Amino acid sequence: MAGHSHWAGIKHKKGKVDKLRSNLFSKLSREITVAAKFGDKDPDMNSRLRSAIQAARSANMPKDNIKRAIDKSSSNDTENFENLRYEGFGPEKIAIIIETLTNNKNRTASNIRTIFQRHGGNLGTQGSASHNFNQIGVIKIDKKEISNEDVFDLAIESGAEECISIKEFHEIHCDKSEIYNVKKKLEEKIKNFISTEIEWKPLNSIKVSMQKLESATELLETLENDDDVQNVYTNLIIDE
Repeated sequence: MAGHSHWAGIKHKKGKVDKLRSNLFSKLSREITVAAKFGDKDPDMNSRLRSAIQAARSANMPKDNIKRAIDKSSSNDTENFENLRYEGFGPEKIAIIIETLTNNKNRTASNIRTIFQRHGGNLGTQGSASHNFNQIGVIKIDKKEISNEDVFDLAIESGAEECISIKEFHEIHCDKSEIYNVKKKLEEKIKNFISTEIEWKPLNSIKVSMQKLESATELLETLENDDDVQNVYTNLIIDE
């Protein structure tokens, strides 16, 4: 949610980050509730919950909203959500991975299939698009927390594989199985994180023609704005 793969950059260039704040808060709340429901309600003892809360804080979600989301996990009538992944292709065969958190997989599948059809794409089978990506651990830190030089040394000491300093934040990459071990070491020096997630990073990038660019970005935006969709990844790139 706090920016993913090349689509994160596209959203920044188009000026549409957090376009629908209430929709974003709803998705963040749902992740917090599910993380607390299936794990310890103490974020210090639940890495998924800790990461969800950090993402919420980075999006400026009020503390009361975060508390309500955690409290909701104790409710007997809390709906059972499940994480499901969908894969497909957009205009000019751009590969797309959609991660959802849903309590009605029939509704979600129908919605996603319809979105693809309306925007010149097609929903594929499991594995049809994901072979174009690698799954890695990605930890993002605001540049205000640590300098470029110090974060590089800290990343190496923490067992990360790569550290990239972008305009507004540092992005640390590691093996997905080691993400919380690396994060734990980083937390010895860093207090605030933008996000800690396992992301799909494209192995190759695709540029589409100007005629198809608008329909491609509209497809991605419509997918991301669906209530059940948590994350969208693509190998589409847009020139600076």
